[in-house]
Amino acid sequence: MNGAIEWELYRSLLGVLREGSLSGAARALGIAQPTVGRHVAALEAALGLALFTRSQSGLIPTEAALALRGHAQAMESTAAALERVAASYGDGVRGVVRVTASEVIGIEVLPPVVASLRARHPDLKVELVLSNSVQDLLQREADVAVRMTAPRQDQLVARRVGAIELGLHAGAAYLQRHGTPASLEELGGHVLIGYDRPPPFVRAALRQWPWFGREHIALRTDSDVAQLALIRAGAGIGICQSALARRTPGLVRLLPEAFALPLDTWVTMHEDLRDSPRCRVTFDALVEALGAHAGA
Repeated sequence: MNGAIEWELYRSLLGVLREGSLSGAARALGIAQPTVGRHVAALEAALGLALFTRSQSGLIPTEAALALRGHAQAMESTAAALERVAASYGDGVRGVVRVTASEVIGIEVLPPVVASLRARHPDLKVELVLSNSVQDLLQREADVAVRMTAPRQDQLVARRVGAIELGLHAGAAYLQRHGTPASLEELGGHVLIGYDRPPPFVRAALRQWPWFGREHIALRTDSDVAQLALIRAGAGIGICQSALARRTPGLVRLLPEAFALPLDTWVTMHEDLRDSPRCRVTFDALVEALGAHAGA
């Protein structure tokens, strides 16, 4: 391997890995299909490795391509962070800030925050990454993160905004049809809504409530938003944020003395972004809004 390899070649590699074909990668990247093909061929020549084999179903990545994927994704995150930083220079609050949060926080809590930020800072652009997986702030996959676990890295600026309480809830219509459980033991006779594959922090939290294990769940989804929608629709009994439930007419909190799960909530960002106007105003707005939500 001679000389430096251009980032564009790795970008096309990622495109083909994600889309499974040259044409799909070209559409996703907004470039011509022959260009993607040339990039992949140039990368294979530079590395001295075969990266894909052809099949009837498309391009199959080799072991070498799969081994490169994580490193190429790190390059992609760094390139995106460079673009965000470069776009933020100038007078006032401007540029792109990338915020990551869980689905339910991003959909139910953050939209008014984003709208207010944009009203006050029209040159600010906000990217929302909604996922229950933890984005890596050290690798700059995001600028500001809302997390339900305390950050462990020393390089992060973190502010605890409070504990968001989860509780058992059901729609009034469901309870009229099936009755209201008087104890946790009676939940066994009800339709329960929960995770198919719960994330680690949920598994740890629910160990003391084995009746909410997967085998007892009739309606399973790994989307918090879908669970909330099912509860609101009167499909069964599920766990959701009590503050959100109070905003929905007809939702009833069940057995609050027997089941209450507080989730410590943090707003975090990399310490290098402390003096970035775009990140600072976003960080402060999230701290204020989520603090109010946790105390609601």
